[in-house]
Amino acid sequence: MSLTRRLIAAGFTDLEKSERFLGAPELAGIDEETLFIGFSRAANPDMALQSLVRLLSRVPSLGELVNAGPDRSEALFRVLGASEALAEFVMRHPENADLLDAGLSAEPPEVPARTLRASLLESVRAGSGPNPVAGLTGTEAYVQLRTRYRRHLLDLAVRDLGAASPEDIMPAVGRELADLAAAALEAALAVSRAELAASFEPTDICAVRLAVIGMGKCGASELNYISDVDVIYVIDAPGLDETLASRIGTALAAGISRVINASAPEPGLWDVDANLRPEGKDGPLVRTLDSHLHYYQRWAHTWEFQALLKARAVAGDPELGRRYEDAVAPLIWSSSERENFVESVQAMRRRVTENIPSHEAARQIKLGPGGLRDVEFTVQLLQLVHGRVDETLRVRTTTAAIAALSEGGYIGRGDAADLDAAYRYLRVLEHRIQLVHMRRTHLMPEDPSALRALSKSSAGSLQLVRPSAERLLETWQRTKRLVRRLHESIFYRPLLNTASNLSEDEVRLTPEAAQARLAALGYADPKGAMRHIEALTKGISRRAALQRQLLPVLLGWLADGVDPDAGLLGFRRLSESLGDSHWYLGMLRDSSAAGERLCQILSSSRFISDLLEVSPESTAWLGTDKDLVPVGFDALWQEMRAKMSRHPRSGEAVRLIRLIRRREMLRIALADSAGLLSQEEVGRALADNDRAAVLGTLHAAENEIYGAEEQLTDMLVVAMGRQGGREIGYGSDADVLYVHRPLPGADPQAAQRQAEHIVGRISSLLQQPCQPAVLAERVLELDAGLRPEGRQGPLVRTLDSYRGYYERWSQAWEAQALLRARPMAGDDRLAEDFISLIDPLRYPESLETADVREIRRIKARVESERLPRGADPSRHIKLGRGGLSDVEWLVQLLQLRHARSYPALRTTATLAALDAIGDAGFLPEADTQILRESWLLASRIRCANVIRGGRNADVLPSSRRELEAVARWCGYAAGQGGVLEEDYLRLTRRARGVFERYFYGYGLEED
Repeated sequence: MSLTRRLIAAGFTDLEKSERFLGAPELAGIDEETLFIGFSRAANPDMALQSLVRLLSRVPSLGELVNAGPDRSEALFRVLGASEALAEFVMRHPENADLLDAGLSAEPPEVPARTLRASLLESVRAGSGPNPVAGLTGTEAYVQLRTRYRRHLLDLAVRDLGAASPEDIMPAVGRELADLAAAALEAALAVSRAELAASFEPTDICAVRLAVIGMGKCGASELNYISDVDVIYVIDAPGLDETLASRIGTALAAGISRVINASAPEPGLWDVDANLRPEGKDGPLVRTLDSHLHYYQRWAHTWEFQALLKARAVAGDPELGRRYEDAVAPLIWSSSERENFVESVQAMRRRVTENIPSHEAARQIKLGPGGLRDVEFTVQLLQLVHGRVDETLRVRTTTAAIAALSEGGYIGRGDAADLDAAYRYLRVLEHRIQLVHMRRTHLMPEDPSALRALSKSSAGSLQLVRPSAERLLETWQRTKRLVRRLHESIFYRPLLNTASNLSEDEVRLTPEAAQARLAALGYADPKGAMRHIEALTKGISRRAALQRQLLPVLLGWLADGVDPDAGLLGFRRLSESLGDSHWYLGMLRDSSAAGERLCQILSSSRFISDLLEVSPESTAWLGTDKDLVPVGFDALWQEMRAKMSRHPRSGEAVRLIRLIRRREMLRIALADSAGLLSQEEVGRALADNDRAAVLGTLHAAENEIYGAEEQLTDMLVVAMGRQGGREIGYGSDADVLYVHRPLPGADPQAAQRQAEHIVGRISSLLQQPCQPAVLAERVLELDAGLRPEGRQGPLVRTLDSYRGYYERWSQAWEAQALLRARPMAGDDRLAEDFISLIDPLRYPESLETADVREIRRIKARVESERLPRGADPSRHIKLGRGGLSDVEWLVQLLQLRHARSYPALRTTATLAALDAIGDAGFLPEADTQILRESWLLASRIRCANVIRGGRNADVLPSSRRELEAVARWCGYAAGQGGVLEEDYLRLTRRARGVFERYFYGYGLEED
């Protein structure tokens, strides 16, 4: 193989330059095969070759290390291929080359913090006791400290680059880097003390105790290879003049920065940044502990408490450092109670993103969308909100915080695992990018060769996959998308706002505070409520932990309902039914919309609560609006047909149909409660649900009967009344007519008997109890009372019998009833023929005066005879003044008069007919609007009565509590039950005026 091809195979990119370097005299005597094996371990072979040649000129003995083979030289090549800066360090200080002759470990050990501290203090000839003073000062001290620091840095890089999984050891690497920085600060302080002796009395210097508080990543023990080290300085000098103590403290702090980063033969380490101190750059460099506390208690911004989350004493006087930590901790963990705390943190994150230079945004690993800051802000916000009462969250490192949040149930296990893995991956990328030149950067490289090198250096030492720039970018982009999704779903979780506004007693749910709060919130039985709370929160299970976290918020939401006691009982039953279902409490935690919806329902609707109790898995629909969209008729019928095909026995099939109907009624009610449906849409969805159930039951009955005897007739079920208008409520029966047509050649009497058998079977299958029972079902009752001759006539008739009856005996009220006739289930041709039969009857060419008089008479009789004894006509929703009956009878009378001439009136729906009446000018627009509003509000109240108590009730409640529940369902705010009552009475009074004017008065008279 030629040298060029060999270079390409080894991953070299600058072939011409690499060939020149391979010919360098420093490589003479090194086996080429062994050399190329070494380069195969290097992330960047070009850089490794160039650094090796330069290094051999300073340390020729490294040639022996290379010739010893990969078992000994792997560390050398991994370092040279990953960091030009560390190679240059060894060139400046060849005595450190011994670290490159190190065996690698898949799981390398960590150097203890005390070892690092002792080593760096020893480098400046300082003792390792408290408040040490260095024996070296000036440039010599700076060089010695920095050289020793970089020796430890090189040692760590060797272990890091040789690990099997960089992500696994990333927390340990960050911790050791922070410990190394803390040791450097300690040694620099020792040098600063020694240098200060030329300006101040030694006794005065000793009297000033200085604590260095690490902030940011240094305080959190997750530092980068190269980063500013954020610090805050605290002083204490009892007995010393305050001004003198401040001067000495300031000089000590300034001396630390000088030792760490002033110009010297050995370059500075990093910037010591004290800008996180109170008042930032404008504030004094050092303060006493009392001064710090005074500032934080009175003037601090929200972001400063977020920064203090990482505060840790890292150098200087350890006792003063501990006092500082203890003193600021209560301020940190109560900061989320500040007004608009959550919004402030979220706004800060947005500002960070907005301030990224546009040319850097796409390359940012740290600050950009899906970057490290998204993870850190997410985790820190959750810690600050929930750490007030959960001390397990009071940890500084991001990975430990993610684990604690997962264990406490504040983040789902899957999300926590994804967040942790993404954070570790991004930090490893950041480390490897910074290692190359030891520069503070967070930008993904653009050069393909640099990307390929990054791909290899960030992989583990046992990784055999060939490095690829494309694969690296693909993984990075996928990680960014994952982080951004998690950040947006958790960081902007509305529940955080609610939780942050609770007092500590409310969050802790101590028995005394809880009972007092429960009573104040409106729980009628605080002791009973406490029993439910104890049952929900006792134990150490994840479910109990989550419910302890959620209940303080949920209790408030339940109290916003009409009956919080019933709501809490319903929540307990639901939680017990769902057991440890991972999605349930996670949904309540992650979606305040779902939580508020559920609490509103449980404390306001017995009807929905009962349905949820027997179908608890349906609670999952509350998490997203799309799951609450009612299923259309076609989809329902398709599902029912599929069930029937697998369960040919009619009883089994119809039981499944009834379960589907119950399920969809619950879905409609939940969507209605969430404000996703208008009253018209509710009526249509419920009607479609009933229609599918009747159609399925008709098929099941026919299959059963036709399986035992020959088919003799075709069947049709015709919807009437509100069912025909597709404007039913939750408690509506289905008014129907039954029609059949014997098949050619069939015996008419036998066909009639078969039709009657089918009709009877339909009612039996829909209404009789089944096994297992369909719990909490609103049984669908089919009422054929609108048939010819009423309840005295045959239940089912042939089409010809209907024709004969209507031609000879039909009355005006029957034509009126047929206005809402709509085929519901059965033979399509028979349905067409039935509609053709009744259209001339319900849309007559003219309406005789006698017919108008008869309709008016029947309406008056209905009002006088069918209104329940003692009922207040002004409050009866259906038959009372201005209620449903008034609007519908007026609309239907206008349809009978004008539908033949105006086809738009040929509709079974009241509102559609009312719109057509208005468009045609049969009633003034203002009057049609009054009728519309009255009909809609009455329909809404009728539904609310069922939703509230699970019972049909056609009366506007008089009880203040019941009226409040109805008002809430109708969209009124809390405490506005009386407003609903006034609105209904006023609106129906006006509707009654319109009705009387046009139904009984001049409005319908002939011109």
